[in-house]
Amino acid sequence: MSYLSQTDPAIAEYLTKELERQQDVLELIPSENIVSRAVLEALGSVATNKYSEGYPGRRYYGGNQEIDKIEAAAIERAKQLYGAEHVNVQPLSGAPANMAVYAALLEPGDTVLGMDLSHGGHLTHGHPMTVMAKIYNFVRYKTENDGTIDLDKLRTLALEHKPKIVLAGFSSYSRSIDYAGFKRIADEVGAITMMDMAHIAGLIAGKQLENPVKIFDVVTTTTHKTLRGPRGGMILAREQYSKAIDRAVFPGLQGGPHENVIAAKAVAFLEALQPAFEGYARQIMKNASVLCDELKNRGFKIVFGSTENHLILFDAFASKGVGGKHAERALDEAGITVNKNVIPDDTRPPLDPSGVRIGTPAITTRGMKEEEMKFVAEAIDRVLANPDDDSVKQAVREEVRTLCRRFPIYGDLSY
Repeated sequence: MSYLSQTDPAIAEYLTKELERQQDVLELIPSENIVSRAVLEALGSVATNKYSEGYPGRRYYGGNQEIDKIEAAAIERAKQLYGAEHVNVQPLSGAPANMAVYAALLEPGDTVLGMDLSHGGHLTHGHPMTVMAKIYNFVRYKTENDGTIDLDKLRTLALEHKPKIVLAGFSSYSRSIDYAGFKRIADEVGAITMMDMAHIAGLIAGKQLENPVKIFDVVTTTTHKTLRGPRGGMILAREQYSKAIDRAVFPGLQGGPHENVIAAKAVAFLEALQPAFEGYARQIMKNASVLCDELKNRGFKIVFGSTENHLILFDAFASKGVGGKHAERALDEAGITVNKNVIPDDTRPPLDPSGVRIGTPAITTRGMKEEEMKFVAEAIDRVLANPDDDSVKQAVREEVRTLCRRFPIYGDLSY
């Protein structure tokens, strides 16, 4: 019996049920993944007991000798992974990392040119409901009908609005970004270049996508998603911005960093430095490409036209006459976990949008390959063609469970 089950059997039971859920479903949310046992062990380590405000060698608390080594290891591994001049591993997640960059490099009222949320951007790239949009002036660019970003239109916006930051990056965009093109535009108007690579950080670390760290001034990321680490954030920057960014993270926005999470980040970075990680990243993209093609063959309308990374956004309403909320619930009942998502200029409400967003990081971690993607596409199609037919959903759920048991996670883990 575990310590947890003895101390708090209710939470132990919930975690056991969650482990069973993860084992028996196809996890297709592109921002989710399955971390290693080593990452889990570091995350639940004694580092959680230590307060360590400040940075390695410059703490406001004593007793940080070993914690300093842990954080320094995370920093050096991240630098090696991405070729960064400066790294801050303390942001609690991606949104705080973006907020810290804005706080470091902008004055209230300064302009940021960022991607529109419905066209693939993130909330922190200027959505009017966010705190950042109340402090800074966000001008939002959109994609074209063919799914691309028109750099001539981007340049026109930049020349008109003279942004302090030109921001690339996305939450649901499935195509590649022309970093050099963005930088030329930013240089022309004297702007700082910023990339939010949260979704594709693992694909970049795995050498499957171009590395923006060598091109842009500042790059932010989460450390989970395709990077397959703990939930957390990170900022990579040119040395000239290092002091301002560090001050913005601490004491500007955060107090004591979560050093257990930083220890887990360090482990994940070491895993990503291994040769096998390149194969993993390559397989993520192979799986996404096959899954996208199989869905197209079944009549699904793929937003942005195709995928060039790990994620796929499809218009469930146009494809199958099913709203995103209905589609998400029906697939969940069939053992396929997805998330509803807005599509460009969506006319449906945000809580019941037209789109569904899926991705391949977690199922690739489990070892699934191209052949399994064909089953996934067929299963999605079968459910969304009959979203209210319980017998269909139950049949798919049993098939999904059988497939998942061939690709188990965590072995003997228990609570």
